Amino acid sequence: MIYSYKAKKLTGEETTGEREAKDRFDLARLLKEEGFILISFGEKRERFKINFSFLDFFAKVPVSEKMMFSRNLAVMIGAGVSLHKSLKTLTKQTGNKKFKKILESVSDKIKKGDSFSDALKGYPGVFSSLFVAMVNAGEKTGKLEGSLDLIAEQLKRDYDLKRKIRGALMYPAIIVLAMAGIGVLMMIYVVPTLIATFEDLGVDLPATTKFIVFVSNFLVNNWLLALLIAVFFSAIFWYAFKTPASKKIIDYGILHMPLISPLVKKTNTARTARTLGSLFESGVNILESLDICRDVLQNHLYKDILRETRSAVEKGDTASKIFLAHPKLYPPLLGEMAAVGEETGKMSEMFFRVAEFYEEEVSAATKDLSTVIEPVLMIIIGTVVGFFAVSMIQPMYSMMGGL
Repeated sequence: MIYSYKAKKLTGEETTGEREAKDRFDLARLLKEEGFILISFGEKRERFKINFSFLDFFAKVPVSEKMMFSRNLAVMIGAGVSLHKSLKTLTKQTGNKKFKKILESVSDKIKKGDSFSDALKGYPGVFSSLFVAMVNAGEKTGKLEGSLDLIAEQLKRDYDLKRKIRGALMYPAIIVLAMAGIGVLMMIYVVPTLIATFEDLGVDLPATTKFIVFVSNFLVNNWLLALLIAVFFSAIFWYAFKTPASKKIIDYGILHMPLISPLVKKTNTARTARTLGSLFESGVNILESLDICRDVLQNHLYKDILRETRSAVEKGDTASKIFLAHPKLYPPLLGEMAAVGEETGKMSEMFFRVAEFYEEEVSAATKDLSTVIEPVLMIIIGTVVGFFAVSMIQPMYSMMGGL
């Protein structure tokens, strides 16, 4: 039931609004929890409307939303506001419906006695293991404000890193899609006209022209089948991309691509250093930090190195030794700085320095990548256009030569 209400605090502050409650007693209880006394209320009849709440399941909580939440929560806790009240305030401020429901649930769990980190664990799709571990460490050490600040910084850096890489790859992706679209349109509208001309003149077609004619006829006469084939192969590719075996092949291939490989290595080094630095700064132990960092990284080759590092640390060895043993994936600088951190006890500081260095390297590499990709794309486009032009013009030259 939805009620419209008017309520007042002992200080004289008044508020009006609408709220869902089981009955008037439940409404009074909810308002009392916020320090208000119910003065008057009225039942509000709901008009018929279609419920699209099931779509919230598919909605995503953007990184910017979580980043602002972490930063604002840190400020409120630092100002002495209780965690429960801070969450209630931030729940009202967020505009994302899914995130609002999650924060309401987290707030309710905390009110029932759960810790903040335990409440966050129920939403792994929104709050990562890194987020939960840093909150947990902040609760244990009494430095929750500092941990939340670190989380906000971690999310910002990670978001900036992904945005730069996405920006560098967006241009070639758009060009390739546009080229494919233009190619299909030419096959459907341009080539059939040329085919009719060739048939009228009885020209003997070369192999390349016959191939283009075959593709054109297939798209024109069997467009529905062509669409189904495209969807089928797209689904097969998507499914294969999700399987562990294909992921390993793709990860290996990406790390050996001439233009992409250096960028991937710098990105994974920056994310490893930033994640470990944030976890160490929050007070998370090294074994748990390595486990969480392994979850953060996507490439299985880097995951394997962190798994090996964890095993070595468990046996009493140093993490820096394992990093230095894999110079093809992690640059020597990471291992050397880790060794300095192990000797001086300043692991988080050393990892932050490495992270900042390679984040700047990624920024420079994405700019260089855009510069290099442009001429490569021009060569590819020129080759495709040239192949099409020669295939269509060659029969005409053959016809003119026979006159």
